Amino acid sequence: MIELLQQGNVEAFREEFLSHHPYDQASFYEKADEGTRQLLYQYLSPKEMADIFEAIEVDDDEYEDIFKEMDTRYAADILAYMFTDDAVDVLNELNKDQVASYLTIMDKESSKQIKDLLHYEEYTAGSIMTTEYVAIPMNSTVRSAMNILRNAAPNAETIYYVFVVDEDRRLSGIVTLRDLIVADEDTLIESIMNDRVVSVQVSEDQEEVARMIKDYDFLALPVVDFQNHLLGIITVDDIIDVLDEEASDDYSKLAAVSDMDTFDRGPLTAAKKRLPWLILLTFLGMLTANLMGMFEATLDQVALLAVFIPLIAGMAGNSGTQALAVAVRGIATGDIEEESKMKLLFREAGTGLITGVVCGIVVIGLVYFWKSELLIGVLVGTAVASSIFVATLAGSFIPLLIHRMKIDPAVASGPFITTLNDIISILIYLGLATTFLSQL
Repeated sequence: MIELLQQGNVEAFREEFLSHHPYDQASFYEKADEGTRQLLYQYLSPKEMADIFEAIEVDDDEYEDIFKEMDTRYAADILAYMFTDDAVDVLNELNKDQVASYLTIMDKESSKQIKDLLHYEEYTAGSIMTTEYVAIPMNSTVRSAMNILRNAAPNAETIYYVFVVDEDRRLSGIVTLRDLIVADEDTLIESIMNDRVVSVQVSEDQEEVARMIKDYDFLALPVVDFQNHLLGIITVDDIIDVLDEEASDDYSKLAAVSDMDTFDRGPLTAAKKRLPWLILLTFLGMLTANLMGMFEATLDQVALLAVFIPLIAGMAGNSGTQALAVAVRGIATGDIEEESKMKLLFREAGTGLITGVVCGIVVIGLVYFWKSELLIGVLVGTAVASSIFVATLAGSFIPLLIHRMKIDPAVASGPFITTLNDIISILIYLGLATTFLSQL
């Protein structure tokens, strides 16, 4: 296709390029250099390019540069042809001057639909919903409903769910395409609709919306205001994007990275993202070093104790991170409700106790056979057991506490839990050693 582009064989290129799925077209676009993209803008219509942008997967901060490559009118037409929710996602990544310019050039209807969604807070149901849906009056017949559906279908994001509204556009029910096909043409919609409609408030967090669609196995979910007026719908393809975005965000926080690094970012950009966290963790690590300095006299008298510090700190960190992963995942998926939080804490406490005791016994045996020091083995084993128990409890309690404070629990990331558990484990270990120093 690149050869056809470079040869200027427009018809052959268009025939070959448009025969591919929009995802494959988007992949070609993403890998193309600026010169190739300029040729694409010449050979493809804004409507054809809109299909590509609905399937494209580029970093959010790249949209601004991409749209600067295009003629302003061409870019505005692309946005106008896109589904409203997808256009809003793109516009949210552009600077205000670009947004204002495109909305001014765009046709009034498209501009109004986009403006209506732009004012909703990001990461809410309103910010990811689309206004391209099919709604029919409650007092209509199946015949008239099919006519409405036939006319609205070309511009609707989905036609499998048809939403029923009253004269004030309040959501009253839902019928599926199957319901309309099998029903008699003279049947009233009111008599075949399902009036037990699951909907979501426009201000609801997108994670909760994703959870509802996953739980109910919906293809689309209606979005309403506080008076139950139908404002738009959220389709499952948008929720897949939300789940991917939230999973990446949580994973990056668990790794103490402010934004997930992508492989195509340069080393300087990646370093700027990671340095703030690493510097903060360095200061926290200094607490551990300072703590060990407080027990310098103990370590001077029994130097063998220092050998086991990495073992105890490492095991505490690992067990704390395991508990953290369970807690954060449970909160993110909604599996942990208010009444099950104590159940989780008791379960993790029991798990920490069992794993701590077993690991402690194993360590006692290993130290005894390695160094023939039973008392030091008991000391290290006791410290391991205590540290694992405390670390497991901390790993599950801290995210629950942070979630209670309305903060994303993923910020209780692995490195922070590990650093905290280092401090706790060393305090337990060297505290016990100092207490029983005379017997060592």
